[in-house]
Amino acid sequence: MFRIMSDIEQLKEQFPVLQQMDEAGLAILRKASKVELPANQMVFHQGDPCTHYIIVVSGIVKVLGRNANGRELVLYRIENQGSCVLTTSCLLGAEAYPAEGVTETDVTAFMIPLAEFQRALAESVGLRQFIFDSYGERLAKLIGLVQEVAFERIEKRLARYLIENSGSGFILLRSHQEIADELGTAREVVSRQLKVFEQKEWVALSRNQVMYLNKDAIRATAKSE
Repeated sequence: MFRIMSDIEQLKEQFPVLQQMDEAGLAILRKASKVELPANQMVFHQGDPCTHYIIVVSGIVKVLGRNANGRELVLYRIENQGSCVLTTSCLLGAEAYPAEGVTETDVTAFMIPLAEFQRALAESVGLRQFIFDSYGERLAKLIGLVQEVAFERIEKRLARYLIENSGSGFILLRSHQEIADELGTAREVVSRQLKVFEQKEWVALSRNQVMYLNKDAIRATAKSE
């Protein structure tokens, strides 16, 4: 269950753009509820009605789609100072959630009730601009994901995933299924391509682990046309 607190000042501190908010917007923000959620907590289920506009202050919420066969695709993550494009879309269209959201870490967020969200669009220039700026940014990234899944070779997508998730280290602790969920493909496809990389001596594979042997080669593949 959500633990609710009110803390408008923290929200303004986290989002500098809100510090110059008009009075109508501030009145709406004062009605936002602060929620603190533990890791692995469901934020919304596929098919749930959308009742609040969500702003994540700290932590990460993973948003994923799931088909009838149970295959998952990670659509995006809502991270520090982020909002949810699906939530905005559902609020605007009075639709149920087409995907689900779950916390990957402990999360602090603010939730604006539907009625106040609608009021923000009608009465607050500043808050309306904030909502649509966030929506546009997230939507562009989501369209980019659709293009990747539809048009890019799995070799390139997997190589880019390995580079983006490697940091400065040389070991990635992920199962083949977890990687497949991130890329929106089958586990067998990921396993087969990782085996190709292993045969090229780019990686070494063990249970739930990928060790990088040749990051330069992986990076070159990620950037290839």
